[in-house]
Amino acid sequence: MKDIIIKNGYVFDPLSGIDGEKKDISLSAGKVVESVKDAKVIDASGKIVMPGGVDVHSHIAGSKINIGRLMRPEDHRKDVVKKSSVTRSGVGYSCPSTFVTGYRYAQMGYTSVMEAAMPPIGARHVHEELNDTPIIDKAAFTLFGNNYFIMKYVRDGDHEKLKAYMAWLLRATRGYAVKIVNPGGVMNWKWGRNVFGLDGKVEDYDITPRQVVTALAKANEELELPHTIHLHCNNLGMPGNYKTTLETMDVAKTIKPKDGRKTTIHVVHCQFNALAGDNWMNVKSGAPYIAKYLNANEHVTLDLGQLIFTDTTTMTGDGPWQFALWNMTGNKWVNSDVEMEAGAGVVPYTFKKNNPANTVQWGIGLELALLIKDPWKVYMTTDHPNGGPFTYYPKVMAWLMSRQARTDTMRELNKAVLKRTGLASNYREYTFNELAVVTRAGTAQALGLKNKGHLGVGADADLAIYDLDPTEWRPSKYRELEKAFAKAAYTIKGGQVVVKNGEVTATPMGATHWVDAKIPDAIEEDLMKDVEREFKQFYTVSLKNYPVEDEYLPVQKVHKAGGKW
Repeated sequence: MKDIIIKNGYVFDPLSGIDGEKKDISLSAGKVVESVKDAKVIDASGKIVMPGGVDVHSHIAGSKINIGRLMRPEDHRKDVVKKSSVTRSGVGYSCPSTFVTGYRYAQMGYTSVMEAAMPPIGARHVHEELNDTPIIDKAAFTLFGNNYFIMKYVRDGDHEKLKAYMAWLLRATRGYAVKIVNPGGVMNWKWGRNVFGLDGKVEDYDITPRQVVTALAKANEELELPHTIHLHCNNLGMPGNYKTTLETMDVAKTIKPKDGRKTTIHVVHCQFNALAGDNWMNVKSGAPYIAKYLNANEHVTLDLGQLIFTDTTTMTGDGPWQFALWNMTGNKWVNSDVEMEAGAGVVPYTFKKNNPANTVQWGIGLELALLIKDPWKVYMTTDHPNGGPFTYYPKVMAWLMSRQARTDTMRELNKAVLKRTGLASNYREYTFNELAVVTRAGTAQALGLKNKGHLGVGADADLAIYDLDPTEWRPSKYRELEKAFAKAAYTIKGGQVVVKNGEVTATPMGATHWVDAKIPDAIEEDLMKDVEREFKQFYTVSLKNYPVEDEYLPVQKVHKAGGKW
């Protein structure tokens, strides 16, 4: 692989303190280096250079996305992707095929994507699909919040075994982070019930979601995992749920964070959990309350889950919410129960510009991004495909960077967005540096990916070049920004050009990242006695067939975690 030097580009690299400076970037052996001699030159004059995008929360592999693919032939017909001399054919709208997923992320300049919900017993399937997804690096977040062993150890107050099980399960599934979905609610859904709020009862365990979140957050920091707990709060999609979200954030406030970071909790797709009002008829924005809390506290980060006005496929590990959505819409519905560990639901949905509630939801996502003062605390996502497909990221960028873009959209919407959100009176417009924070630098930092999200010496040679001159661009030209960020002039992955002028030119296999957390031998030995006994009693697979072998990760990057015992 030939060395590369990128010359004369306007570099936006917030982690390195570079804000639009004209600077040359040198790449060698898959890394950013000080300088190179005999190198291929890419002239980036008049163009933006940023680290490769890092998506903190998306759904691209595993059982849920496959249910979506199976149940929606109409979704496939609307976006059939032809093969080229380099790429395979596929389908690509709200539930794109694995190959199309990799191509389209790379075309936008994204080089790392996190699969946000991996059921442990389905981990092999997840990794097979991640292997099938070309170009991008990826990782999968293991589901913990409704796991039988977690419930048991929280109930028994056995914190050491809880920590040991968390570390073991991350290793067994080759997972990267602790994902929690509607803690306790999905366990209750096995009996057709939910749990409401942090202090509802989890059936058969006599514990509460508050106890589950507290125990997992505390153990997560003691294990010194690279990312905080990744939390989908209780009461998702219910008007008035911003109060539950604030209460949940406060649970992690007193937990001591891992050395080297301030945060102890990441709240996902917060737009769906920032609703005020009493019902869907009078729903309004709760974003100001959430923003006020984040502006006053350092221990929380969140991502948007920005709504897009389109037809999409909602899918989540929150089975009871998907049942409620089916009752509201009458659309197709699939419910999935994952043995002792998790569950899921899938319902197609269309977000409409004339729907008052949908327009309020759209406004909430943008309000969160604009009202939270520090962009290092709030990250850009659509919760793909729940709020809309990830291919709409350039449109979200335009809304963040241009009040004119937001105003033009609001003119097309139901007037509820003007009456029930404060978006019309918000004049903030993101800078390119802030955009780089919420799409790559901040997300990489939150995930603990030290070689991602920046272009300092030693960083992975993952970067994007966009054909847009930041010195001439103005917010009124937002359509130019959308066009440029939809099709990167160049995407470079691991030092190799994979996209040129918006077209995929190479399809290398990206690495899968996972965390190997340390467990003292005596504690692990004691834990495994429990696990072996319970597997024989409750599971449909044997324990020896449960863990993911290294053969499922032909290209992997292992992150070692320390831990306090």
